[in-house]
Amino acid sequence: MHAFKQRSGRWLCLVALFLTLPAQAGYLVGRGKADITGEAAEVGMMGYAKLDQKTAGIHMRQWARAFVVQDEAGRRLVFVNNDLGMVFQGVHQAVLNRLQARFGNRYTRENVLLSATHTHAGPGGFSHYALYNFTTLGYNAATFHAAVDGIVEAIVAADADLKPGEIRVARGELFDASANRSLPAYERNPATERSRWQHNIDPTMTVLRFSQGGRDVGLISWFATHGVSMHPGNTLVSGDNKGYAAQYIEKQVYGKQGRNDFVAAFAQSNAGDMTPNLWLDGNGPTSNEYENTRLLGERQAGRALSLFNGASELVSGPVDYRQQYANLSQVALRPEFGGGQTCPAALGRAFAAGTEDGRGEDGFNEGDLTSNPFLAQLGGALFGAPKEVEDCQAPKPIMIATGLQKPFPWTPEVLPVSVARIGQLAIVAAPGEFTVMAGRRVRETVAQAMGLPLGNVIFAGYTNAYAGYVATPEEYDAQHYEGASTHFGRRTLPAYAQLYQDLATALRNGQAVAAGPQPRDLSGNQMSLQTGVVLDNTPIFKSFGQLDRDASASYSRGQTAEAWFWTGHPKNNLRRNNTFVSIERWDGSSWRRVASDDDWSTRYHWVRIDPVWGTSQARIQWQIPLDTTPGQYRIVHLGNYKNGWNGQIYGLSGSSRSFTVY
Repeated sequence: MHAFKQRSGRWLCLVALFLTLPAQAGYLVGRGKADITGEAAEVGMMGYAKLDQKTAGIHMRQWARAFVVQDEAGRRLVFVNNDLGMVFQGVHQAVLNRLQARFGNRYTRENVLLSATHTHAGPGGFSHYALYNFTTLGYNAATFHAAVDGIVEAIVAADADLKPGEIRVARGELFDASANRSLPAYERNPATERSRWQHNIDPTMTVLRFSQGGRDVGLISWFATHGVSMHPGNTLVSGDNKGYAAQYIEKQVYGKQGRNDFVAAFAQSNAGDMTPNLWLDGNGPTSNEYENTRLLGERQAGRALSLFNGASELVSGPVDYRQQYANLSQVALRPEFGGGQTCPAALGRAFAAGTEDGRGEDGFNEGDLTSNPFLAQLGGALFGAPKEVEDCQAPKPIMIATGLQKPFPWTPEVLPVSVARIGQLAIVAAPGEFTVMAGRRVRETVAQAMGLPLGNVIFAGYTNAYAGYVATPEEYDAQHYEGASTHFGRRTLPAYAQLYQDLATALRNGQAVAAGPQPRDLSGNQMSLQTGVVLDNTPIFKSFGQLDRDASASYSRGQTAEAWFWTGHPKNNLRRNNTFVSIERWDGSSWRRVASDDDWSTRYHWVRIDPVWGTSQARIQWQIPLDTTPGQYRIVHLGNYKNGWNGQIYGLSGSSRSFTVY
């Protein structure tokens, strides 16, 4: 009897101890990463809409970073952060089709969130809607497929990586990485509302810390600032400040610890009027675009790492989601959202004027059909709209009625809206650029509908599709760039808020939602005025990969080594998950790679020499880091050329002399 009491007492103590332990999440977590870099030469870039801004090399590659979470009931959610200007609807559709073919119903429109960092330094032409392909002279299939293939590869890798793990969350603020570029419009919002938020920027940063078996494996940081640290004159592919932040964590922090498997995603939030150009003139905090990219990236990375290391709040509870398609051009609003109806999509005149910090110039003349041959082939009237559309869009003076073009609208109107849940956190997935105040209002709507603290609602902009900006009604009335680019009229934000309230309510109550109207598939209706690679050539008595200018015999750390090679067109082979550049060190027995074209220290410039004869050069620079190990190094160029006689693609390589770094 005494022994029984002793055993009973021990069991009661164990039960009491168990009850006092923190609740375990019970998640499987996985992460993956894949290259999504598109055509690195002679392709119009996405973001600034400038006809003369075409890719001409690589500074940093573009990546898809995927995270999969599965709860105890087997429900999965995947979030993929992509170094893209936008995740266009065609990309989303193609990825879903590929996932269904591979996984069946494991990943669907409901539980896949594809988000963009909004870098303005990547190749364009990968939308299926005409407006976003004007300055690229149409559709670029290779860049489209690079994005789709890489996103799918990242999800497949994350799925295969699923292991028991934990997620922790931390929240903080960052004040020196953004400024409001549209203050006159922002200040039209009610004074009481502005006072409640205190700041005209959104300093909020939310960080998720992923671990497997107690080992940290990845992070996601959400923070609102535009991907425009690189200037409109830049022609090198780059992930901009968020791409640098990810690279900094992955390579400078974990890579130097021998951890090359850590995945760091720096995702976008309600960044519609948030600029990293702190001087509001296209620059800041310096006048050098590379330095600005690095500094803004380091500031985001440093704050994220601080929050990551201090994250103690365990995420626990079910994974769930609600998603539907909605025709944003004809949403009838309930009285509590102001009543009325949204409008067919149209852009105002200020769309062509660019943003207040001078960084969004349109770059083509919409009023002259002959100024852009792609636009001329599309045909259709740019100006004017039926009176009922003008009245609906008022006070916007309509420049382009994108939603009324034939045979297809130039921008999508049936868009995916989603609210997902991971334990006590909600993620609002939005297919556009919401201004800081617009994002705040949506977060408050979702928090109230789900009964969550506001800090538990994450706003993920640029997700699953793209249809311009979303300004508040008050900001819309100012008709600055953001308001002019708000497609569906003054009621666009209230319409989104109504949709998100309904999804959040259904999610909280465990109710199903209708799928909504199916978005059109325009994959078979694309055209392009881009010419492919006809042939590559070298000057007489030269060969592919041969040096035209060699590196010097020696360099000190901090200097820049440079070598020029005769090469072929980068379009011949995008070299995804590979490189055009290899910086190598002699270790006593062999050459070992220490940097590629994805490293901050390298710049790969592709230069067209003679467009008729087909000659080009790869001019490779290596800015030797101050912590480089002294020794013997060389610059290696890898590429491909197209033979003009048989049309076949062949590999090429070339190496500089061995040089000493001291």
